[in-house]
Amino acid sequence: MAPPSSRRSSYSRKAQYSVFTGYILAGIGALVGAILLGVSLWRPSSFNGVRGSAHDVVEPVAESSAQGRTWGLGLFETINGYYRAGSQNAALKREVELARIKLAEARATEQENRRLKGLLGFKDEDVAPVAVGRLVGSTASSTRRFAYLGAGSADGVEVGMSVRSPRGVVGRILEVSRDSSRVLLLTDSESVLPVRRAGDEVVAFAEGRGDGLLRIRLINLGINPLKKGDVFVTSGAGGYYRPGIAVAIVSEVNDDGGLARIISDPAATDWVSVEPIWQPEAVLAVQTPIEEELAD
Repeated sequence: MAPPSSRRSSYSRKAQYSVFTGYILAGIGALVGAILLGVSLWRPSSFNGVRGSAHDVVEPVAESSAQGRTWGLGLFETINGYYRAGSQNAALKREVELARIKLAEARATEQENRRLKGLLGFKDEDVAPVAVGRLVGSTASSTRRFAYLGAGSADGVEVGMSVRSPRGVVGRILEVSRDSSRVLLLTDSESVLPVRRAGDEVVAFAEGRGDGLLRIRLINLGINPLKKGDVFVTSGAGGYYRPGIAVAIVSEVNDDGGLARIISDPAATDWVSVEPIWQPEAVLAVQTPIEEELAD
């Protein structure tokens, strides 16, 4: 019988030495591990230096990894913010527009409050307004000049009472119903108001022309003393208006007086006050003969 071509490993001395060496190294490793484990449990601080050295070795790699992670997060946040910027800008624009509207409304309310305070706080404390209301309409397309007031007999308003704004005279009450009144404006062609020049005794009549201007007709004819810019106020004659209320400013001078623009423009007036007739006795004394003549 022929001998086998190769021998088994168990009969190889080199293989036996290799296996034996492996066992010895494994035993030494286990022994060293047990010793290190015991030392770490007994004195944990003994490995601080080793751990620190290990940390120093891996620190650059860890820092690079942290920087990469931070950069990646920043990139994702930038991309996300870019996609959200459109909706955020639209929302901010809506908020700014809403804030502007609210601011405009607040300013309008503040201005209206100032006008109302001016109407209720006249310097002459002896004359309290009968009512305060809003001009709710006018006859802009008519040849006559009337306005409609949102206050009537229920508020104490009577025919003949004067209507004024903080700037000056607007007109006087012509007709009264329960909750509203019709106002004859100074610019109406049937309106005639006794006036005087502020600062002296130059007296005249302010007559409406129906075109937004007043004709200042002097009572004493002669040399015309008027100049452009002269201010005319109520004289108190006739008994309807108390004296000293601003009426008009002369804008053009002619032979017997001049043309003037009213100071209290109804088109730019919202709130007005109604004042009692200045001298009811004088008004009654004038109206009684006229009524008797019409009755006859």
